[in-house]
Amino acid sequence: MSRFWSELARGLSPYVPGEQPQIPGLVKLNTNESPFGPSPKAVEAIRAAASDALRLYPDPQANRLREVLADYHEVAPDQVFVGNGSDEVLAHTFAALLKQPAPLLFPDVTYSFYPVYCRLLGIAYTIVPLDAEMRVRVDDYLERAGPLIVANPNAPTGIALSRAEIARLVSARSDAAVVIDEAYVDFGAETAIPLIRDYPNLLVVQTMSKSRALAGLRVGYAIGDAGLIAGLTRVKDSFNSYPLGRPAQAGAIASLEDEAHFQQSRAAIMANRADLTAALVRLGFEVLPSSANFVFARHPEHSGQALAAALRERAVLVRHFTAPRIADYLRITIGSEAELARLTDALRDVLAQSG
Repeated sequence: MSRFWSELARGLSPYVPGEQPQIPGLVKLNTNESPFGPSPKAVEAIRAAASDALRLYPDPQANRLREVLADYHEVAPDQVFVGNGSDEVLAHTFAALLKQPAPLLFPDVTYSFYPVYCRLLGIAYTIVPLDAEMRVRVDDYLERAGPLIVANPNAPTGIALSRAEIARLVSARSDAAVVIDEAYVDFGAETAIPLIRDYPNLLVVQTMSKSRALAGLRVGYAIGDAGLIAGLTRVKDSFNSYPLGRPAQAGAIASLEDEAHFQQSRAAIMANRADLTAALVRLGFEVLPSSANFVFARHPEHSGQALAAALRERAVLVRHFTAPRIADYLRITIGSEAELARLTDALRDVLAQSG
């Protein structure tokens, strides 16, 4: 810790991302990346954008990408905001909409970046416990003051609320901004985007990192009432006017124009999720019902930390969290059939040796 650090930097507890080790032969199921590549059309567009035009700044408002997103989601371009991954979009959302006099509400088990944003921006917050089945209870948010953010499907549980439940939540909290973080929505949940025409307090955030396999490109976006989007743009232009480079904008547009590849990839991941869930249950695991590209599972006879360590020794990497309520769970990304076979073989070996 340098003596030149500000008091703000000294007081931060940064988000810790999943490991990105460079180990040959590693089965990497810890960061919810897609096991399949992005659309070949997106790769081609990215290559084409890597031209002499890179000497020029990109469109600061990414207008063409916003138009394509608006058309895809059946909204107006001024209802779309884009940024450098959904994490940047969320950071601007916290600054523009969620820093209010009343504390921000979010679940106790959720995306661990939320409290980091709060500490960075000086936002007071209140955590609302999930129920005993690790589900968000809408009723727990109805009588409380302040804005709120809910990941749907939730992370790391993978459990989703229905669109009807989201509508009930947003309708009852018309006095505050409601943000629905849909990083994993394409894997079986219902998007809340159709609700924005009726609820000016609703903002929906999505990413191209998961279902479109563009984690390395860093493209996220938000959809909501034009007034909310204007607030995000105001913050963006006070921070970084050019968050998306030319290759990122071109690749994102091409991905949106290749619906067949998108549908094929997400269907394969959902099929692999069902197969993995069944295999884990046969091995004695309890698996939460997932609508994401991962499962959250625990074994009643083994600690999550011990299982994660044993898998690592067998060159299989999964995500383990130390928070008390979820310390015995493993979050396992849905990989390819071959990767999941390696995982289940390794688990079978671990359980046999310990049994």
